[in-house]
Amino acid sequence: MLYSSAKDWTDAPAKRVLLFGMSGLGKTHVSDLLRDTGDWFHYSVDYRIGTRYMGEHIADNAKAEAMKVPFLAQLLRTDSIYIASNITFENLAPLSSYLGKPGDSDKGGMPIEEYRRRQALHAEAEKSALLDTAHFIDRAKRLYGYDNFVCDSSGSFCEVVDPENPDDPILSALSQQLLPVWIEGTEAHTEELIRRFDRAPKPMCYAPDFLDQSWATYLAETGQPEETVDPDAFIRWTYARALAHRQPRYAAIAKNWGVTVAASDVSSISDASDFNTLMIRALEG
Repeated sequence: MLYSSAKDWTDAPAKRVLLFGMSGLGKTHVSDLLRDTGDWFHYSVDYRIGTRYMGEHIADNAKAEAMKVPFLAQLLRTDSIYIASNITFENLAPLSSYLGKPGDSDKGGMPIEEYRRRQALHAEAEKSALLDTAHFIDRAKRLYGYDNFVCDSSGSFCEVVDPENPDDPILSALSQQLLPVWIEGTEAHTEELIRRFDRAPKPMCYAPDFLDQSWATYLAETGQPEETVDPDAFIRWTYARALAHRQPRYAAIAKNWGVTVAASDVSSISDASDFNTLMIRALEG
């Protein structure tokens, strides 16, 4: 690890961490808090995915929808208007909307093959965005004078790495530059995330094997043909399974490559000093 002890962390002139774990447990909250001190650079993997790697796909998808409206189609053909994604650190809706949901097109779904294609695009984009971290560490220091750096990873980080492989190219590269920090939730956190998701289901990113297995199982259990699947019903059904699937992968990353902090402790952080104290405790182990 980049910091193998609390002393290493305390003595380090530059502190660099990668926060990972389930979406909704505080990665972006802590990253924003650290950035607002003026001493930390905040690198959002999701933002990088949505701008550098998926921006054209997102915009083209929106244009394709606009072309279905004659009034807008004519304006687009004559370059009288333009359509662009307004993605931000806090608003990733353009990326989520592009990923979409599989199922009945009349209910906002798409064919499973198109869904798989978009999932594959996202996976490659996420790998590239993670590997861009070293470039942004250098850029943060060279351009802006930041020594401290926080990488705010996506919830699907664990789907694009092999935590049990000591030669995993992404984890190997990241661990040379940052300390991976797992924000671990409890069963209560998981239940709350499921309730929150059930109220407002959002597109998700899945490992290909997990998606194929989940899709096949859902079709078998419901007896529905692919084209009549309710998109929201499917992703609600899949969400809890996805959290259970990811939990051991997060744990393996923390065990083999980094450290673990409790989501309850993260939620009580109010400033950079609190975060520093939390990291010292985690490294003391």
